[in-house]
Amino acid sequence: MEMLLNHGDRGSLWLALVTHFMALASAVMLLVWCFCFRGGFAFSSKELIFNLHPLLMLLGLIISEGQALVMRRTFSSTYMSHKRKLLMKVMHMVVHTVALALGITGICFALAYHIETGTMNMYSLHSWLGAMVILLFAFQWMHGVLALLYPGALSRLRSGSSHGCQVKFGLSIFILAIGTAVLGFVQKLTSLESSGLPKSSSEALLVNFTAVATMLYGIFVVLVTIRPLPQTEEYFCGYAPLISQC
Repeated sequence: MEMLLNHGDRGSLWLALVTHFMALASAVMLLVWCFCFRGGFAFSSKELIFNLHPLLMLLGLIISEGQALVMRRTFSSTYMSHKRKLLMKVMHMVVHTVALALGITGICFALAYHIETGTMNMYSLHSWLGAMVILLFAFQWMHGVLALLYPGALSRLRSGSSHGCQVKFGLSIFILAIGTAVLGFVQKLTSLESSGLPKSSSEALLVNFTAVATMLYGIFVVLVTIRPLPQTEEYFCGYAPLISQC
């Protein structure tokens, strides 16, 4: 972060700090909801196993993916040596991989809950969009591995125009993931209220605040990502292969 201050990109620094705060706030509120109102987490209980679904999806496709986008944008605006560029690429891909792994695991827990309770799979718009997000994210992840890590990648996959399309595609997937998460909160809260939860209860308010924090986190990630780069002589372009061919 101090590198951003040294090169005058204070706006991106403050946006990144607010983004990190919103990520922490949404994660803490979700944990409070699960532990204080939903009974916590457990692999052996068909009721508690579902609580792992929103937690892993939030940590994976929302927070981790958002941090990967913020990471690339904040470091892109700084002077970087070749070694730092390689380190940033590795960190960027590791965070993407963690996000995808957590997302897939979160969906598996939701499917396990449906099987245990006899609930139909893929019955709601939330589930349809969630499956779409996972498939698109997996496709984008494989494209990134091929373009950045594989030495024999086609030259057009490493071109500037292709990289720009990949960034926009990734940001679009993230926005879709945010919308899907908010829709999931609404669906769960509606289900709880139909089962007798008062609309003005503390749990209902907490779920709403968590959804709002998640949405604000997504907005700030987008603002960081689309913020113009400072006019410096050198910044990371991001579309050179990690393993260059000599």
